[in-house]
Amino acid sequence: MRMRRILGLALASATLAGMSAFGAVSAGAAPSPNISRDECTAAGGQVASIPYGGEVCALPDGTRQSIT
Repeated sequence: MRMRRILGLALASATLAGMSAFGAVSAGAAPSPNISRDECTAAGGQVASIPYGGEVCALPDGTRQSIT
């Protein structure tokens, strides 16, 4: 019984550590960089206005970035 408790605690600790590492990696990759209108058009993108969302740059590869 004691061995099960120790193994369970070790497994829970390893799971939490793995989730923390995954969360840190995901959080670092989440935000998109902002670009200016000039940079958008220079990259071949089109500036689009979104209601209640400001302006975004639609790039040729299908991604969208906020315009500063």
